[in-house]
Amino acid sequence: MDPLEDVLTLLDTRSQLSASLAAGGRWALRFDAPQGVKFNAVRRGSCLLEVDGVDGPIPLAEGDCYLLARPRPFVLRGDPATAPVAAGPVFARAEGGVARAGQGDDVFLVGGRFSFGARAQELLLDRLPPVVHVPAGTPHADTVRWALDAIDRELTRGEPAAGLVAEHLAVVMLVHVLRLHLARDPHTASGWLAGLSDPVVAAALASLHREPARPWTVAELAREAAVSRSTLAARFKTAVGQGPLEYLTRWRIELAARQLRQGSTTLAVVARSVGYGSESALSVAFKRVTGVSPGDYRRRPAGQASPTEAPPS
Repeated sequence: MDPLEDVLTLLDTRSQLSASLAAGGRWALRFDAPQGVKFNAVRRGSCLLEVDGVDGPIPLAEGDCYLLARPRPFVLRGDPATAPVAAGPVFARAEGGVARAGQGDDVFLVGGRFSFGARAQELLLDRLPPVVHVPAGTPHADTVRWALDAIDRELTRGEPAAGLVAEHLAVVMLVHVLRLHLARDPHTASGWLAGLSDPVVAAALASLHREPARPWTVAELAREAAVSRSTLAARFKTAVGQGPLEYLTRWRIELAARQLRQGSTTLAVVARSVGYGSESALSVAFKRVTGVSPGDYRRRPAGQASPTEAPPS
């Protein structure tokens, strides 16, 4: 597994499509801070996006899409001078899966949100800027448009399991939006996500995620990345914010924590699966990273399951 796939799988990434929006004339809608990651794509026309805490409006043209990686209120508008009205009642009146604002339908947006498991904020969302804007015409935007076209087809044809297929296609769209963001703006990501933009660091990360239980050394990782030990150590530390073996320890703890949350697997089995030779070795590492023992962690209510006080950066 590559690191991006690995983290998205660990976080139990899911999508939920919402009603579309048709708008025209003078209109503006204010949305409450969304749960999870909100996304919209402009299928027709153009409008402006304003996000609390982000300087200036973001122009959205046909074919553009965006992610909101922070739970912040935002405004979509077709007219800069129009006072926004609450979006909730507008969407509550949606008919046929389409909400309407203003007069006409020269603007049409589709959207929804992505939800994640308990570790999403620290492992993924904090690594992204508040808004990820994908303009039309960029390389990965073509694939995003393909996914949106396929979602449209699924929802309009009404074939069996169309909603499920459309939601999986939305996750495909998310992956390509993240790929585009990393290719275009690597400096705005941080931690392991930023490391994916450095080919040397990415090779080391891929090796660690492919075989997390292997007793890696920096020298072995350097050979995987075809660089010297010193080069790998320096570039990994600069990009990720910690050394490769420290990252490996914290990633192993994330994997162990997931197993502890999900079932009754014995601690010995969990320890072996993530590269520790004994229960005691895992327990020492787990408590050093999280501040609690594996047993205490397993007994925590699900909503409090946050394994690392200082997560993989």
